[in-house]
Amino acid sequence: MSYNPSEIEAKWQKIWEEEQAFEPSDSLTQKKKYILSMFPFPSGRLHMGHVRNYAIGDAFARYYRKQGFNVLHPIGWDAFGMPAENAAIKHGRHPKEWTYSNIDYMRKELGTLGLSFSKTREFATCDELYTKWEQEFIIRMFKEGLLYRESTTVNWCESCHTVLANEQVEEGCCWRCDNEVQLKEMPGYYLDIIKYADELLEDLKLLEGKWPSQVITMQSNWIGRSQGLEFEFELSDESKAKLGGKFEKYTVFTTRPDTIYGVTYSALAAEHPISKYLVEHGLLEDEVAQKVTHIANMTERERAQADKEGYPLGISVIHPLTGEEIPVWTANFVLGSYGGGAVMAVPAHDERDFEFASKYHLPIKRVIEGGDTLPYTGTGNLIDSSRFSCVDSSEAKIAIINEFEERGIGKGTTNYKLRNWGVSRQRYWGAPIPFVHCPSCGLVPEKIENLPVALPEDVEITGEGNPLENHPTWKYCACPKCGADAVRETDTLDTFVQSSWYQFRYATNPKKWNDVGIDKEDANYWLGVDQYIGGIEHAILHLLYARFFTKALRDLGYHDIDEPFTNLLTQGMVLMNGAKMSKSKGNTVDPDALVEKYGADTARLFILFAAPPQKELEWNDSAVEGAFRFIKKLYDRKAKVAGDTLPGIDQSGLSKASKLARVKVYEALQKSSDVYEKTFAFNTLIAACMEALNALDKQESAEVWTEGMYIMLNLLEPIIPHAATELSEALFKRENLGAILEVKEEVFVQDTVLYVVMIGGKKRTEIEVDPGASQDDILSAAKEAGAKWLEGMTVVKEIVVPNKLVNLAVKPA
Repeated sequence: MSYNPSEIEAKWQKIWEEEQAFEPSDSLTQKKKYILSMFPFPSGRLHMGHVRNYAIGDAFARYYRKQGFNVLHPIGWDAFGMPAENAAIKHGRHPKEWTYSNIDYMRKELGTLGLSFSKTREFATCDELYTKWEQEFIIRMFKEGLLYRESTTVNWCESCHTVLANEQVEEGCCWRCDNEVQLKEMPGYYLDIIKYADELLEDLKLLEGKWPSQVITMQSNWIGRSQGLEFEFELSDESKAKLGGKFEKYTVFTTRPDTIYGVTYSALAAEHPISKYLVEHGLLEDEVAQKVTHIANMTERERAQADKEGYPLGISVIHPLTGEEIPVWTANFVLGSYGGGAVMAVPAHDERDFEFASKYHLPIKRVIEGGDTLPYTGTGNLIDSSRFSCVDSSEAKIAIINEFEERGIGKGTTNYKLRNWGVSRQRYWGAPIPFVHCPSCGLVPEKIENLPVALPEDVEITGEGNPLENHPTWKYCACPKCGADAVRETDTLDTFVQSSWYQFRYATNPKKWNDVGIDKEDANYWLGVDQYIGGIEHAILHLLYARFFTKALRDLGYHDIDEPFTNLLTQGMVLMNGAKMSKSKGNTVDPDALVEKYGADTARLFILFAAPPQKELEWNDSAVEGAFRFIKKLYDRKAKVAGDTLPGIDQSGLSKASKLARVKVYEALQKSSDVYEKTFAFNTLIAACMEALNALDKQESAEVWTEGMYIMLNLLEPIIPHAATELSEALFKRENLGAILEVKEEVFVQDTVLYVVMIGGKKRTEIEVDPGASQDDILSAAKEAGAKWLEGMTVVKEIVVPNKLVNLAVKPA
């Protein structure tokens, strides 16, 4: 019977489900592998990026099962988020109904690909049981001081009456209604990730060689630890009076205390309390006040992209060491969220300060020797720096910090670019933040026994405001502490919270899901994830938050794991005509249609053969056809097999073609463990199997065919599981689908060695010589075989590359 992928794939998917073939053992004593691909958002349909991600993970899972490992390979659904609310607005469907309907469809799509996921460990993050345990973690973090509530500046769309993420602000306007976005101060909940900043940074060393270096660098830069001097600028008496006695001083942080004698101005963020006071009390000219207000309403991203802009505030501060009066400006490059929202500016030794000072004709004072032009940002001896002159800048940094500390006017400190994680979202489709606002007791966490605080289903989603805030009854409740009338928190959690601990939920035996959110024994057995697979776009936020959550939950006693993901593979995008596939560009490939036409194995083979996983993959229809033809050819060769087990073969009695075929088969076998465990270059393994099949086709030995198919089907099973299992069952009763086979070294012992002969830089002929031939014998044979190309020539150099080639450099005689 010819190859019929739809029939074969349906057959084996049914068998695997009946056998519960992919469920991990409950035993916690076996050697284990935890293989995890980043779970999908249930948008409604799979795309080829999903297929690539899950085909890679499935190859790992199937390989390690054959090696005798207890394998956990789960899947679930990252199910909360704005797209569900957008669908509710656009199509009039409830977010819950839309989400679970999409999950049902996408689960079937995953099923047709033959992915070896555990079915018993599947969950959606919008399941109320998942929310229950997440809310318990949040309450524990609140009680330990890791979660707090404070007012901060957010992106606000007045038209939609909602907060927007930075990504939802497009050129200063709301992505949905195109109205101008304002910055507004609102209360919100924050996780104190900065408490773990040092550990998050230091533990990146544990991941070196196991994570892509690019990702480690990105995380390190995002945390952005810097050490320096923190001190206060005292306002001049005149400035204090102008500010109505409300302000005496403000704090600044610098990583370059060695340049402090070069300060010529100070700059405040437009949202700094002093800047706001000056605007609100009419102490600036109207035009300047409007400009300052405009800067304050710009997002950080917009400020970073804008030209340097600033305005004098008409106040001054006193230099802490020289006593000089220094003008104070507001500048768009100063952010209220970093370093207190104020900087000391040293234009001679900082590019940003120099650009600003040059634009506004502010003084520039060099205090470090070196460099032909300014700004000079390197190190050197200090000049014009009082008693620190002639001191090297690296020593001066320490000495000046000591000076500030001894005089009690500053201190050495560490600062971070990393911000605490704002987890409040004014959305409906998210996990409710489990707190109650009581007039008497203040902010009170819900009682653990009352969890989960579930979402009401009778809501109207219009895109304006927060449906939970507008709900007529849901938010009204009794205070968990005193029993008085109170109001529930109507914010929901950032969806990154759900994806920060899901790896522990999978690891917890489903039999315990009703009793615990994370089982410590299970978590300690399965974690860290042995191989994590996902896109580079998650290099910072998701991976950083998951690392933070892991450490926070460890310290709360839920497990003993320091890092969640031991090894990370970031797969490249799937492209068509050089561009990322997207519906808007009309350059997508429908996985369902691909599977229907060619079968899941063809889709999997192409996706793993077209490029190494870490590289971008360019879609190629003819290569898909080629993948299908290879599987069909492999399937059609089953008639060549003569036995149902691995034969013993007498190498000496084989023809040259049969010996070469064995070499190709065993070369693929040699390559396989490296591919599955180190390089992940599936394309090279597939290519080796294709070469082996071609070599088998050129020989006649039934024993060599039997051995070749026995081995190749084992190697290809993780990649094309349906066809490989069907053939293995028919030919070998699946006996061949076990641990990796032993390489037989005698296969590589050759009767002769083939050498390519290069003359004058061109391949001219080939020779076969005895494996023990001397270099002189090899050269003699090469010259004899290439005699006609050597006529009238003198050999000026002879090179023999053992077992490969002879290179004769020549010139006219």
